[in-house]
Amino acid sequence: MALRACGFIIFRRLTGCVPPPDNIEYLLLQTSYGEHHWTPPKGHVDPGEDDLTTALRETEEEAGLKAEHLGIIDNFVWNLNYEVRGKPKQVLYWLAELKDPGTSVTLSDEHQDYRWAGLEEACSLAQYQIFFCSVSTLCQQV
Repeated sequence: MALRACGFIIFRRLTGCVPPPDNIEYLLLQTSYGEHHWTPPKGHVDPGEDDLTTALRETEEEAGLKAEHLGIIDNFVWNLNYEVRGKPKQVLYWLAELKDPGTSVTLSDEHQDYRWAGLEEACSLAQYQIFFCSVSTLCQQV
């Protein structure tokens, strides 16, 4: 059985005269452990917890962003499967827009840094860059 985690790909729109897609940035958190990789907020599903509840809880714990800060995009869930130390892992990511682009991020001790990154930078920083490249068109249409 695969280890299961859930989280959000969170984006914000910059205000001003920057045209799409250059006005969209994605939130990445840098882990304070291991190889200090960059990832969207996510975490393991607790026993008896549903996936979306896990994503919301982990996002609040890791980035200080609550459900009321996010506009969750309907009908979008990205399913990512990979191996960690030889064991299968499944991560479900919902897509969410930060309602107020000025909302501050508050990190937990699991992360040492965060960054709002444009598409190109997000794709180069993220360990599994495919999901940023795949959702960029959808973010522009929302």
